Amino acid sequence: MRLIKDIHSDKELLGKPTISFEFFPFKTPEGEVRFFEETLPSLMGSRPDYASVTYGAGGSTREKTFEIVAKIQGDFGLPTIAHLTCVKHTIDEINSILDDAKKLGVRNILALRGDPPLGEDWSMTDGGFEYASDLVSYIKAQGDFGIAVAGFPEGHIDCKDGKKVDWQYLIKKIKCGADMVITQMFFDNSDYFQLADFLKEAGVNIPLLPGIIPVDNTSQIKKFSAMCGAKLPKKFTTRLEELGDDLDGVREFGIEHATLQCQELLDRGAPGLHFYTLNKSKAVSSVLSNLNLA
Repeated sequence: MRLIKDIHSDKELLGKPTISFEFFPFKTPEGEVRFFEETLPSLMGSRPDYASVTYGAGGSTREKTFEIVAKIQGDFGLPTIAHLTCVKHTIDEINSILDDAKKLGVRNILALRGDPPLGEDWSMTDGGFEYASDLVSYIKAQGDFGIAVAGFPEGHIDCKDGKKVDWQYLIKKIKCGADMVITQMFFDNSDYFQLADFLKEAGVNIPLLPGIIPVDNTSQIKKFSAMCGAKLPKKFTTRLEELGDDLDGVREFGIEHATLQCQELLDRGAPGLHFYTLNKSKAVSSVLSNLNLA
């Protein structure tokens, strides 16, 4: 399977944006069947360039994550990034995980510090890595991997010193060997453009992929935004509150907002779009259709 940096290089030469999707491991066998028989085939109609699969808090879905990545690549021919975190892993365990990844044909890794299991505070694992930058350096030294890292347009929720301090940590991850940055979800494009300008001024020129989520559930997006520190613009939340229990109206508004957001991002130079799908296809497919990218 191809490295993500090569995929972006080819699309840049063609003057076209990359399209990618994030998925998470399934909670039920029925969900897995539905994903591989309905959701993913539907999204493949949009001709995506690659996908990514998340990793549970504390590394709780490690085996499942890599199984899903291997199946997406093997059955659908879609290059896929496996998330990998520092949490609850020693260096020896991470080395074993990377060896298994190679055997499965997994060539792209999203290197993360990761979130601790629910109810626990972050702490470095004895014999492990403290920072995502350490993990990036280690993966880089193994060779044969494309490396993506996370970026936070509004700053990481745990960074109390402001977003520009957090962005310096991002630059460190990039200098340690990252090929690409995928951002946390955001709803105000000015945050993305500020981060893009900051990296450009620092001499960083790797792809900065905006993470987009088409909203289809008001309470869910409020929960997500609180967990990750992504602010919801006042005009945005006001409209959601006006729609109330009108689920179809919320879904249509989410598609409309995401479409406008994506169009501006692409018009102003974003190299692609990375969609947080929540393992669903309809809203994302609608946005891509609106953008004439389906």
